[in-house]
Amino acid sequence: MSDNNWVTRQPKVKVESMIWFHGKISREEAEQLLKPWRTGQYLVRESTHFPGDYTLCVCISGKVEHYHVIYKDRKLTIDEEGFFDDLTKLVEHYKDDADGLVSHLITPVPKKGYAFKEKGWAINRNEITVGKVLGSGQFGEVKEGEYKNKKVALKAMNESQRNLDPFLAEASIMTQLRHRNLVQLIGVALGNPVYIVLEFMAKGNLLDYLRSRGRAVVTKKQQLDFSKNIAAGMNYLETKKFIHRDLAARNILISEDDTAKVSDFGLAKDDTVTMDSGKIPVKWTAPEAVRKNQYSAKSDVWSFGVLLWELYSFGRVPYPRVPADNVIAYIEEGCRMQAPEDCPDHIYKIMEQCWYLNPERRPTFSRICDLLECLTPFFSS
Repeated sequence: MSDNNWVTRQPKVKVESMIWFHGKISREEAEQLLKPWRTGQYLVRESTHFPGDYTLCVCISGKVEHYHVIYKDRKLTIDEEGFFDDLTKLVEHYKDDADGLVSHLITPVPKKGYAFKEKGWAINRNEITVGKVLGSGQFGEVKEGEYKNKKVALKAMNESQRNLDPFLAEASIMTQLRHRNLVQLIGVALGNPVYIVLEFMAKGNLLDYLRSRGRAVVTKKQQLDFSKNIAAGMNYLETKKFIHRDLAARNILISEDDTAKVSDFGLAKDDTVTMDSGKIPVKWTAPEAVRKNQYSAKSDVWSFGVLLWELYSFGRVPYPRVPADNVIAYIEEGCRMQAPEDCPDHIYKIMEQCWYLNPERRPTFSRICDLLECLTPFFSS
């Protein structure tokens, strides 16, 4: 869908919106909201017996425990051993470690009408028609749907299966971003499952697009246009001080009019971050991010270079003869991927600049946009 004018401009929703904070509700109301009382479900409410204090309600084996959160000396505590500056830090602590509670905190119960509703991003789920499954994403299934007579994509997550925080964090990030080369958020439909409603991208992801069409269909002009589209979207992210952290052809979607748009903001963060070691797409990730968990706009630039290689190799897997476990050592020895067959020299030079070992030597996305724009006259058809 190339026309995004129907996507309503709404205020930003910050990730720190405390979706689990329900304000002034009673013990009985909290227990109703927490049903069916799955272990690890939780919410926080204002204390009914101790004004100014809070209550953390946690489910365990079919029942609910209510913990008095004391406000003392400008700090919050449950056991007067661990003290926290605010509710968010208290909840984060008990998500990592039960530390005396009946369970660590696993699944928040969102406040009815919480931040997305308050900021105008909530969608009435009765207005959504759910269609066929298009694929699966980081958090769950992606389905085709319809909203207000327009095709949409629906990212679905069953709130009983996993922690909703990261899923809703992606939607929160998307409320802060608006650019023609980023897949746009339309809204969030609360309930079970929760749906993140996105603009529909008719031609799927770039990786499948390249592999299914190949050299006989995809022209040099299209390749350059896709490169420019992606660089423009990433330049916007860089100006907003957001880091994508998972830039790859599989996470670029193609619209009906062949516009490439960056998607999948599930790993995105603002400004320079460190990331816990986990399942890292090593072949797309900058060495400093793999070795030191240091992510920045310059690590996204490295990934963009790999994405360019995918684009000009028509969807080949990067480092085709190098096992993933050996890639970083291969890079640190000074080795780089060779130019794909028939790849223009100027495009390969951009790849090489993206792959400088020293992040500071890599170009900005603004510079990459300029370099690609200079090539436009050479690929006009």
